[in-house]
Amino acid sequence: MAPLTPYTFFQCPCSEPSTLGQPADRSSGAGAGAEPDADDEDRAFDPRAPRSNYSLYPLEYLLYCEDCQQIRCPRCVAEEIVTFYCPCCLFEVPSSNLKSEGNRCTRSCFQCPVCIGPLTTTSLESHPDPSLLAAPDNSAVPHSGPYMLTCSYCNWSSTEIGIKFDKSNGIHAQLAKLRNGGTTRLTAKEHKERRKDLLQGGGPSTRTAEAAVDGRDLDVDTQFANLKAFYQNQLADSSSGGNGLSSLGDLGFASPNSLSRIMSIYTGGNLHDKRSKSRIGVMREALDSDEGLKIANLDESEAVEKLQEEGYDATVSTEQMSNQTPNLGEAPLHGRGRFTSELRPVPYLLRTKRSKRCPICRHIISKPEAKVQATRFRIRLVAGSYIPSITIRPLNTPEANPGAPSDTLQPLKPVQFLLTFKNPIFEAVKVTLATPAKTPGRFASKVTVLCPQFEIDANTDVWDEALKDGDKDKRRRRGEDGPHQAEAGKIWERGRNWVSLVIEVVPASLRLDLLALTSPAGGHEVDTGPLREDEDLLEIPMFVRVEWEADAVGDEIGSAPNKDKEGREKRELAYWCVLGLGRVSQS
Repeated sequence: MAPLTPYTFFQCPCSEPSTLGQPADRSSGAGAGAEPDADDEDRAFDPRAPRSNYSLYPLEYLLYCEDCQQIRCPRCVAEEIVTFYCPCCLFEVPSSNLKSEGNRCTRSCFQCPVCIGPLTTTSLESHPDPSLLAAPDNSAVPHSGPYMLTCSYCNWSSTEIGIKFDKSNGIHAQLAKLRNGGTTRLTAKEHKERRKDLLQGGGPSTRTAEAAVDGRDLDVDTQFANLKAFYQNQLADSSSGGNGLSSLGDLGFASPNSLSRIMSIYTGGNLHDKRSKSRIGVMREALDSDEGLKIANLDESEAVEKLQEEGYDATVSTEQMSNQTPNLGEAPLHGRGRFTSELRPVPYLLRTKRSKRCPICRHIISKPEAKVQATRFRIRLVAGSYIPSITIRPLNTPEANPGAPSDTLQPLKPVQFLLTFKNPIFEAVKVTLATPAKTPGRFASKVTVLCPQFEIDANTDVWDEALKDGDKDKRRRRGEDGPHQAEAGKIWERGRNWVSLVIEVVPASLRLDLLALTSPAGGHEVDTGPLREDEDLLEIPMFVRVEWEADAVGDEIGSAPNKDKEGREKRELAYWCVLGLGRVSQS
């Protein structure tokens, strides 16, 4: 097993539903509701609870709201989209184009349908024209069509499905007009014109013309547009009917306006209106492809024969089928093919840049630059710039315990760790620590913080330390004051804006028989089951309270109880954190 590096996770207050978004004073529930709140405050945080997995984050993942003065995690912030862009060509897409063009790039940006690699537009090799070999300016011979899309990773090309392009730009528009095999799709306008020419030609009859130009030449979008227009016309024709209900025979349940007539009863419609006695026509179904009719082809004998000949390797995977867009795919199964020969290039899915707001005060805590090429943030309030960071390292070197492995903790043997708190703000802070005497869980380890209260200096300039009397602190850090030992109530080391203190831990034994003997008697059953996953991991919950004074924000300085006349405001931040120290040896 790889050695475990000590870590520190911070808890976000959004995991506490009783405190998030609720006012401080509660007029109701003063008697019965006060006791559960007091119990919740006294209860220690359990890092092994299933709910804790969704509330602990590293400090780099957290943001901070200056108005609420609280930590915000990625789960509790409100996101807003700033801009849409294509990750391939990095062009910004207006939000108004999403409804008409979809959330795909409409330029020449495509992904390989097999390996999802980027596709490039290349010219097909053709025989050169002898008249262009000797150019007067000795310039290269320009490439002329046809063109194809190729993948440099799996060597897939659009020629495998029979698609070639006449121009090297506007690939999206050209691909929308081509079927697999190179046949051209008919638009709604072209379909009507061809049908009109066959009917006015005089040669074939109407039935022959309908058979010659059927709905198979239309794509899915055109068929849906025809069907939508057909039903909208019937809705417009039937809108002249009455809104009331006269008798059971005039209900017209098959009419498109039946719901509107029923709702008019509750909106002031008159049941005795004479216009309601007029009978409403029944909506008919589509009869031809101009009205959106599509004859279902349920004969799959061709697909079965192809599967028997080419085998299972010729079919597409679930991931490949899900990546196919219905509007640009062939139509065997709702626009998605079932064989690799039916796969088509996939347009790039658009990405977004998003800003983040506090869910309580709606204050912006993170906002990126609107320009796509920029990677900077206009506003970004990270928690590491407001709360002290915590780093952990063992105080005793491995040589102190030669028989113990360097990556595990020996049970029932005291070990000391060095916690370093670093202040990121430009104000001196006062820190108060609190930990339970024993860690929660079946195997309780003893924890002792030697210095639970201390102060950290402000984060000033580096050269300010040289101007102050810092020789004594330097000698102490170098060990010139003699042997340095951990003492209760005293810090271990101090710097410009950081403080180190010692925490002593006695790891518990992981022996199940010893657990049954040391468990308190009182009628409670002791869980002596096998060791669970990560139960040998020593994690210590620690409650941190930070207090400092900052410049008051507001028009009336000194009016609030926590503000003084000099414009200073007392602020406080309290949160839980979890210290991961290592794994306890099972021997």
